[in-house]
Amino acid sequence: SSGINAEWPLRPGTTSVKVKAPVLGGNFGTWGLTFAACDCTLIYLRNKEDHWNSITAGAATGGLLSIRSGPQAAVTSAIIGGVLLAMIEGISIALTRIGAEQFKPVMPTLPDAA
Repeated sequence: SSGINAEWPLRPGTTSVKVKAPVLGGNFGTWGLTFAACDCTLIYLRNKEDHWNSITAGAATGGLLSIRSGPQAAVTSAIIGGVLLAMIEGISIALTRIGAEQFKPVMPTLPDAA
């Protein structure tokens, strides 16, 4: 017991988190709303629900949210958004296939009648 409060080194970090949390939450909400609007619009326009909608919606979201920074930033953000969503969709497909292997029907082996 040296008299130093053990909580003290963590206090600046927690204060920073408390201050930045509402801004981060608002940004995430804006991204989520824009992505959902783009995704649902693509589903409606294409009359099909597949992985391409999510990938395209990710690209559109990235571009739309950074359009005020200029066309270069919008194109860069659109590419990054599309690539990130393509990676997420790819992982989703891989995990679905891995999970499906567990439930694949197996032919039972019958004992020999000899």
